[in-house]
Amino acid sequence: MSFADLGLSDELLQAVEAAGYTEPTPIQAQTIPPVLMMKDLIGIAQTGTGKTAAFVLPMIDILGHGRRRALMPRSLILEPTRELAAQVAENFEKYGKNHDLKMALLIGGVQMGDQLKALSAGVDVLIATPGRLMDLFERGKIMLTGCELLVIDEADRMLDMGFIPDIETICSKLPANRQTLLFSATMPPVIKKLADRFLTSPKYVEVARPASTNTNIAQHKVMVSARKKREALRQLLRTDNVGTAIIFANRKTTVRELAKSLKRHGFSAGEIHGDMDQPARNAELERFKAGEISILCASDVAARGLDVKGVSHVFNFDTPWHPDDYVHRIGRTGRGGASGRAFTFVAPEDAEAIANVEKLTGGAIPVYELAAEADHETAVEAKPARASRSRPARDEKPKREPRAEAKSETFAEQRAERAPRREPRVEEPRRGRRRDAVDTQEDGSWNGPVPAFLSVSALN
Repeated sequence: MSFADLGLSDELLQAVEAAGYTEPTPIQAQTIPPVLMMKDLIGIAQTGTGKTAAFVLPMIDILGHGRRRALMPRSLILEPTRELAAQVAENFEKYGKNHDLKMALLIGGVQMGDQLKALSAGVDVLIATPGRLMDLFERGKIMLTGCELLVIDEADRMLDMGFIPDIETICSKLPANRQTLLFSATMPPVIKKLADRFLTSPKYVEVARPASTNTNIAQHKVMVSARKKREALRQLLRTDNVGTAIIFANRKTTVRELAKSLKRHGFSAGEIHGDMDQPARNAELERFKAGEISILCASDVAARGLDVKGVSHVFNFDTPWHPDDYVHRIGRTGRGGASGRAFTFVAPEDAEAIANVEKLTGGAIPVYELAAEADHETAVEAKPARASRSRPARDEKPKREPRAEAKSETFAEQRAERAPRREPRVEEPRRGRRRDAVDTQEDGSWNGPVPAFLSVSALN
């Protein structure tokens, strides 16, 4: 099957061909025709299957006819993160170059002025994160009554991030007579309830078992203590034929520290996490895509939706707390039919987390045994200590020690003989104090004057 068999316009087919694609992926082949027929749709697909193009391509043809109105977007795409929203915008620019469509990106972390200017001029496609959209809507800066098409992308991620109440509010503000597309990697009960409420007789498309992992990805777990993780990571980066890699950690502080550590050891590494503002995150991501850095340390803000070609490895520096995050993390490699490798570091305290991951993915992840070279740096540092153990035979050692000891004692005796002998001083009792009073400290030790009957040398 080719893209021409799906009913797309010639202009759109030219843009797809120029982008280097000739055959649709399974999710695209099953999704594009019903979307072009203006049906509601639920798409269940794992990450990396071409899901974004599955709704972007038909939307371009659907929106090719019609006119724009100020502050009233004709279509709305909701994304859970800024990175995903930016990626969808890139897809519209790439595939919609032969169509007269206006697009606006409505995300946090950037100045609102340009976004409001674009909305005022009228847009065909509004790509937004729920938080920024709700902010502008409550300020009266945007109207949703003219929206003809709604896309809820990464719905299960929306649930994890607590956006479901916002999505319900947004859906209630849209026209009842609209087309709605919902995409998710999994279908938990809350998402099913959302779909039942806001979609009308949807077409159900599923191209893989929910939360299944890509068969093109060789998965491994590395059993290692928490303090040995960095050493194990460096060994794998040096020995496993790593081209480009994304390293995921559970905490933003770990991401920052890990990036600094890798740079100190000579690796070309960058970082992306939630504490960075949007321009800095975009700049770091562009450096990674351009090949200026080969390693990107990331928190889960980047786990879903990042589409970077040629990522050979994914490392879970921390076993993810949520098993769904494991699927989406390792999905950054093995994309577009290419093969990839994923390593997950499992410390003793991660036993429950890795068990949940393996339960979700449907099988045990093979253990990867690190080669002995993992302790090379420690071994090099330990060599001088081992070399210093080579000492003269033991029978030589006692010959010196008694001489030194005797010499020391003789010197002390000679010094004692030369020193003038002094009589011990007896302190007079203090006024108002009984002569026979006993001075002791709290621990019972003597704290009073030296008695006359004790013969005490000043030298002792």
